[in-house]
Amino acid sequence: MGSDSGSGGRPDIRRSGSDERPGLRRPGSDRRPGFRRRDHSVAPWIRTRLRTAPGAAVALALLVMATACLAAAFPRAVERYEDAGLRRAVVDATAPRTSLQVSAPQPGTYIPQSERESAVSPDSMRKSYERLLNVVERPLAVDSAQSTYGVRNVNNLEAAETWLPMPSGLPAQMSLAAQSGLAEHSKISAGRLPRAGDTVTAATREVEAAVTTETAKRLHIKVGSVIHVPGVQRDPLAVRITGIVVPRDPEGAYWTTQPLLRTPSLIRPPTQGAEPETYWLGALLLPPAAAPVLLGTPGEPARYWLLTPDPAALTAHDLPRLGSAVASLESGPGLVKVRASTDADTGVSTDLDEVLTSYAELRSGVRPLVSVAAFGTGAVAVVVLLMAGRLTADRRRTELALLRARGASLRGLTRRLLTETAVVALPAGALGLAGALLLVPYGRAPYAVGAALSVTLLACAALPLRALAAHRVVGVHGAREDLTSVRPSRRRTIAELTLLVLASAAVLALRNRGTSGTSDEALDSGTSGDLGSSGDQLVAMAPVLIGVIAALVLVRLYPLPLRWLARPAGRLRGAIGHLSLARAGRTSVSTVLPLLALLTALTTAAFGGSVLAGVADARDRAAVLNLGADARVEAEGPLPASLPERVRSAPGVQEVTPLSIAYEAKPGAGVESVPLAGVDPEGYARLAARTGLGAFPAADLKASPADSPSKPGTDGGSAKPGDSGPSESSADGSAKPGTEDSAESGGSGPAKAPLPALASTAVADRYGTSPFSLRLSDGSDVTVRITLVRDLTPALPGTDFLIVDRAGLGTVAARPTTLLVTGDEVSGAALRKAAAAATGSGADVGADTGATARADVRLRSEERAQYVDSPLQSGAERVYTAAVAAGSGYAVLALLLALVRAAPERAALLARLRTMGLTRGQGRRLLVLEALPQALLAAAGGVLTGWAAVRLLAPGIDLTAIALATPGGAPPTGTAALHTDPASLFLPALTVLLLATGIAAGQAWWTGRRGSVRELRAGDSR
Repeated sequence: MGSDSGSGGRPDIRRSGSDERPGLRRPGSDRRPGFRRRDHSVAPWIRTRLRTAPGAAVALALLVMATACLAAAFPRAVERYEDAGLRRAVVDATAPRTSLQVSAPQPGTYIPQSERESAVSPDSMRKSYERLLNVVERPLAVDSAQSTYGVRNVNNLEAAETWLPMPSGLPAQMSLAAQSGLAEHSKISAGRLPRAGDTVTAATREVEAAVTTETAKRLHIKVGSVIHVPGVQRDPLAVRITGIVVPRDPEGAYWTTQPLLRTPSLIRPPTQGAEPETYWLGALLLPPAAAPVLLGTPGEPARYWLLTPDPAALTAHDLPRLGSAVASLESGPGLVKVRASTDADTGVSTDLDEVLTSYAELRSGVRPLVSVAAFGTGAVAVVVLLMAGRLTADRRRTELALLRARGASLRGLTRRLLTETAVVALPAGALGLAGALLLVPYGRAPYAVGAALSVTLLACAALPLRALAAHRVVGVHGAREDLTSVRPSRRRTIAELTLLVLASAAVLALRNRGTSGTSDEALDSGTSGDLGSSGDQLVAMAPVLIGVIAALVLVRLYPLPLRWLARPAGRLRGAIGHLSLARAGRTSVSTVLPLLALLTALTTAAFGGSVLAGVADARDRAAVLNLGADARVEAEGPLPASLPERVRSAPGVQEVTPLSIAYEAKPGAGVESVPLAGVDPEGYARLAARTGLGAFPAADLKASPADSPSKPGTDGGSAKPGDSGPSESSADGSAKPGTEDSAESGGSGPAKAPLPALASTAVADRYGTSPFSLRLSDGSDVTVRITLVRDLTPALPGTDFLIVDRAGLGTVAARPTTLLVTGDEVSGAALRKAAAAATGSGADVGADTGATARADVRLRSEERAQYVDSPLQSGAERVYTAAVAAGSGYAVLALLLALVRAAPERAALLARLRTMGLTRGQGRRLLVLEALPQALLAAAGGVLTGWAAVRLLAPGIDLTAIALATPGGAPPTGTAALHTDPASLFLPALTVLLLATGIAAGQAWWTGRRGSVRELRAGDSR
């Protein structure tokens, strides 16, 4: 028989060449003997199939298009937020850290003076700058608009003018800088830009300069002012101010790389005196042509070139090359080229490599978590595509078996099915790719094309491969494939055992190494499309493998409860229960794929939901650790007496806890300080219990009524720190009694009882439980004794703190400096308005003694928002959420496909049973009870599998990188651990259960409305 079947679903049984007579050549055929004209019967087959089942073709096209779109958009979305995170990290690090600062000393004194002056001339400096731009290797790009070069003095020069401000009597000092680009980066506020004479040399007696508005304001400089600085073997150099300029971009790298050029500084030199001395340091901006005059000053002039990297040109996938380029410039081949372009003693310094390393470490902590979601959603999508192919093959089993029986070859049948699927899948995949490119118009295209192509090829191959496996042997009637009758084969058992070994290895690796176990090589990973490059891909697949194993185990165990329930159900009066169990037991083994999709999706959703819940909880916890309440009102000095009442009356405020904080309390005669907070024990105990930060009994912190604050000048009878060993806390956290229970008074008279104190573990370890004295900033002393030990407290963040009853402090020390505000919806605007009304608008911190320090208002919501510091974190969180949502959508689709596949069979069953007297209500109960075992199996299995995955993998998951930002490289407040989220476990499982039963009930209702004639004529679809 021929290897190809004919059009219209009928096999081609014509003899080869029957349509042509031997020796007769048709137009278009080859003249070579034995050549057969190509058979074009494939196209009619495809048209016939598409016209026969247009709904199935459209459904397949939509599935492929959506999957290809998601697959292609994923690597582009990851690349977009990784690049944005890198650029934000470079911008936030500020120009002084990220700029490449190339510096060379002044030309040697052993060369002629004319050559020295020529070396610092504008032409020489510009040529060196242009050569340096060519030395910088790609992908490191230089922002020429913000880069500059010039000459400045390394040592500051004292100004002789007495009209300059001198806070402590020390003369002001000046830094002279002849920097290029002043006209482009500033605008004139007064006067004009400085100009150089015809020829400026080291002996020139006067030059012109400009200053910024901030320098002019703080140093009292005006246009026309003359400032004299010392000279070397010459008279002092006179610098005449000809203009005052305003920076066009004050935050640009031109001004921020050397902040002194824009803003003067009040310098406090290190002294051992009681009153430190200060002096002003400002910058005078000379024209570039006046640079040779700096050679005649004792300021050790130096040449410099400031190369600012262009953040817009930085990409995360180039991170390894960026690190190599920076390292080469600092101490490698690039430095050799730099010295050849400038001077033999030139050096390059930058902190850009540290910024890149910090970003790489952050990315190495975020990437594995995103890869877990990617693998989970990808696995569910693959299962759904395979399931769609298998369900189509099962639906057309009779047709394909008939074709095989009538002579269709296995190769020809597979080729026809592949062509038929490709006609639908290829355009759908192309549309999905186009949609992804439009949806995410950023990123490299090859990864998106590869992902979309993989999805399309899988969709094309699913149906032919299933048909190839099912119809290897010609046969019309197959054996039963019920779950309760089919025995697992040896191959299946071996495959399941292999998956079990892989899952166990992945779980063990993740628990032992964690998701960021390879963060030390973070800079070696720069490919955004390969999310597993910073960690083992097997580790990222651990949740997926756990779901796969659970699905296979549940499929093996599924027949057992059905057999156990079959006998009790058979003894019931009605036939609905027994019939529904019998129908559930006769479910085809193809249920493995829907169950696999459901369990994998539920496991991924539970794991992903737990990750997102852990991230949110960690941010809330960190915000509470920093503030201690829902809002914090704090000032450097005492707050007005009316402020607590004003804050208490603000909208949303439930309770206000005043605190008296002294950050410089010094124990005994020591020089180190311990933060001390005076509180009202009752209210503070309620706050500590509400926030979960070191709850304690209020009575244990109350001072006795006889206690009064120690007078200034008494030592309080303090015991020496260290008289008792480190305190040991009891089960409730209170410190055990020390060796001494009382303190001796430093003067005549009876000893006063020390104040009970709540201390951190570190403070309790240092000072023990014996009483000791604290010297406060107002000069008063207070004797305390540690009676409670806690790790955390709302009043003070950190590991060092002491909490005492405010009633035991002096009048000045007991004045509130901080308010901790508790409320459900605290209004930041209302709090700031109340604080401004109480302290007086416009009062600045550090004003004269008659003014009140301005209060700083901080909200927990605002503090929480600061932890999403990098687009890397926020972008990863959005991609993770989208991946979990997509996985859940594919799970619902798998459930719908399985139910739709069985819909014709169920409709026929109801039609036949209605002829036997089955009512509509009984029909609904029959279908619901039939779908209930599988739905319960999937829901219960999903809950258990998700719980097991979280519990097994939690020790190796660290959410700190994605949850808590570390601006400026500061360590995060607290850590973020993975924990089980009940809502993520039960809500998806309940959704699956409700969908399964709801669809079954809806099908029964719809079938009852349509009647049974059509189903009875159609016959049994099985």
